[in-house]
Amino acid sequence: MIANWKSGLAIALLALTAVSVQAQTWRMASKMPADSPEGKVFQRFADLTKEYTGGKLTVQVFPSEQLGKEASVLEQTQLGTIHIIVDSAFFMQRWVPDIRWVSASFLFDDREHWVRFMGSPLVRSWFDKVAKEAGILTLGNVTDVVRGPYRVLVTKRPVNTVDDLRGLKLRMYPDQLATAVWNNLGVETRLLSWTETYQAIKSGVVESVTSPVALVESMRFYEVAPNVVRTNEFWQEIAFMVNARAFNALSKDLQTALLRAHKDAGTYSAQLMQSTADESMKRLAEKGVKVTNMDTGPMVNRTLEFYKAEEKAGRVPAGFFDAVAASKKK
Repeated sequence: MIANWKSGLAIALLALTAVSVQAQTWRMASKMPADSPEGKVFQRFADLTKEYTGGKLTVQVFPSEQLGKEASVLEQTQLGTIHIIVDSAFFMQRWVPDIRWVSASFLFDDREHWVRFMGSPLVRSWFDKVAKEAGILTLGNVTDVVRGPYRVLVTKRPVNTVDDLRGLKLRMYPDQLATAVWNNLGVETRLLSWTETYQAIKSGVVESVTSPVALVESMRFYEVAPNVVRTNEFWQEIAFMVNARAFNALSKDLQTALLRAHKDAGTYSAQLMQSTADESMKRLAEKGVKVTNMDTGPMVNRTLEFYKAEEKAGRVPAGFFDAVAASKKK
């Protein structure tokens, strides 16, 4: 009987060990607060991953830049100490500079035009190059998880026309192309991290910020800049940038489950971002925030002239404008 008891205990311990070996926890880095719309999307992805993998893979979300700022978390993801970073794919330009053009401002007719462009052979070749050179993959379809759903300019002083942009002090993120586009429109840019922006506007270091509309309220930008202007500057995704070694080490079943969680989180994000934007803009208007749609035609025209000059100078990726044209709706 004792022998049977020992045998049963050994079997139980072996089973427990097998489960513990199979179970994994991945670290996911985000700059957004946990209670923001994007934070909710990331938690939904984590919950779905645990559900779809039967607990064999758990994703722990670290919001609000807890694991560091962009440069640091990109390095950690490349090394594998962070498994996933969630942010715009354009941050991958550190390895393939041409990727900055996925967020070209005032160029695409609408989101659908941009989505078709993102699926073009040209853009796919850029992401393939990152995977090869940096060991970082984009999970699933890069445009599935929606950021936005559109972009706005949040300002201290009213901005109604392109001429009102002259001299405007604008918070900018580390992207040379976006900075050059806004400077071409007469704006004075200041490089600041996302989490420093509110205080920078409050103190007068800057007086405006470009933002996905769904984040204006959760980041409380409207408290220090009570003008929200829809610009449709560019269309956005939230890329799930994954350490390739970690992903490839998963079993096929776990890979499939992770991709399914990403796809379903994308569906959730599209619904949440649109409803959040609609409800948020209504609440802000009721609080006295001025919400307007700007005639962006003059901005588009000036930016196209800028792009033509860049192309002439050889600073536009080969085949870029052909890919943009080929992605237009027939």
